[in-house]
Amino acid sequence: MSEKEHSLDSIVDFATGRTLPLVGAEANRQRLERFLVERKGYDRADLAIDVDIRLTVAGQPYHSQIDLVLSLEGRRFMLFKIAAGSLGSREREVLAAARLLEPHILPLAAASDGLSAIVMDVASGRRLGGLEAIPDRAEARRILEKMPQPPLPEGRREKEKLIFRTYDQQNVNVQRNV
Repeated sequence: MSEKEHSLDSIVDFATGRTLPLVGAEANRQRLERFLVERKGYDRADLAIDVDIRLTVAGQPYHSQIDLVLSLEGRRFMLFKIAAGSLGSREREVLAAARLLEPHILPLAAASDGLSAIVMDVASGRRLGGLEAIPDRAEARRILEKMPQPPLPEGRREKEKLIFRTYDQQNVNVQRNV
């Protein structure tokens, strides 16, 4: 039996209704999804899970996924790295991802274990707070309306790619590797 053929427990994703393997921090992502919908007023359709990110890093293709991305009216707004352990060790990874996912930088990024979070302003890299710092849907709309989303300078973009890949390669207990 190959590694991918072994039996796994599964869970029904709150946002999409899809059945997913219950690996890594999946239960934590489910808690965060519920929090975003039930407490922050987002629609389930605003949440995208396992969003592909494709980069060329040092001349080599690199493919990964972002655990959770919030969008409003088709505009990506905030991304999350879901973790089971130390959130502080994920800060640099989520900042890099939020600077690379789109041609422009996203306004916000967070590392979360579903019960707590470190929310950051992507442009400055400054910590904004915990779960309470995640804007509700109405506030997110206001932020998107007034916040310019500048592109990252190309030289800085190349550095962020190296940072993202370095951290991301350490993620072993994730669905894409099952």
